[in-house]
Amino acid sequence: MSDVKMMLADEKGGMATITIPDVYQSNGVIHVVDAVLLPD
Repeated sequence: MSDVKMMLADEKGGMATITIPDVYQSNGVIHVVDAVLLPD
């Protein structure tokens, strides 16, 4: 976490910030991020 922003890191070292947390949908919860996160 950075102050009040939640940062996410992927397996390749890419970073993303959650811009809109907790968007409730009928089948779950979505967190909007500002970058693409890639698996290893």
